[in-house]
Amino acid sequence: MKTKEEDIRTFIRKKYAEIAQKGANECGCNCGCGTESIEDLTSDTKEASTNLGYDSEELDNIPKNSNMGLGCGNPVAIASLKEGDVVLDLGSGGGIDCFFARSKVGESGFVLGVDMTPEMIELARKNAEESAYNNIEFRLGEIENLPVADGIVDVIISNCVVNLSSEKERVFKETYRVLKQGGRLCISDVVATAKLPDEIQRDLNSRAGCIGGAEHIDMIKNILKDVGFINIKMIPKDNSKEIIESWAPGIKLDEFVASFMIEAEKPL
Repeated sequence: MKTKEEDIRTFIRKKYAEIAQKGANECGCNCGCGTESIEDLTSDTKEASTNLGYDSEELDNIPKNSNMGLGCGNPVAIASLKEGDVVLDLGSGGGIDCFFARSKVGESGFVLGVDMTPEMIELARKNAEESAYNNIEFRLGEIENLPVADGIVDVIISNCVVNLSSEKERVFKETYRVLKQGGRLCISDVVATAKLPDEIQRDLNSRAGCIGGAEHIDMIKNILKDVGFINIKMIPKDNSKEIIESWAPGIKLDEFVASFMIEAEKPL
């Protein structure tokens, strides 16, 4: 018999499979399309991405179908990546952040994307072939059980994905495991700033839309501390209200959740 968590995971995987199959031109709806159906929402993906913090010119230099207008920020912007870094992207989708990371780490670096949706992995691999980069790899896997060896990653990035997991402590334990000593976590995510109404937490579209599964900011910080991370920073995005409002106009979700940039380090 399936558990509630398995039902949620199955629903989320199905939603993101639909997004991958429709492609960037037809979706562009941020984080699984908020509380509405994928079919009901369309937008300019480039405009959506610049609103999240991506550079317009840089967006023109990555494979077109890697930008699906998803996310709640730009984790690469805070990651301070350098030549030779090994980067892991949690929930890599079409690969947008992996391609931006590749431009920072250069030929001597390596970028690995992990996603639980086969359709997203297929799309990302096609995008990688288009880019002709030989130091980007996409692996099918769950962020609670990363298909990555211990202690090999310099920087972990992620864009509005951890909130989708029902096992956030397990996710952060996995990130800690795969990071090198002194490695860094630099993610953009939606967190709860107030108790979410029960109906939002129960709604599967809200869970897939990066809202229903948002954990309270204080709990996220405590989990990171308990796992072993230090120098934890949690900073709300300046335009968080605008981002959240764009997902479900008029519902006032910003009273409960916000887009945060989250940074932490594994001790040396």
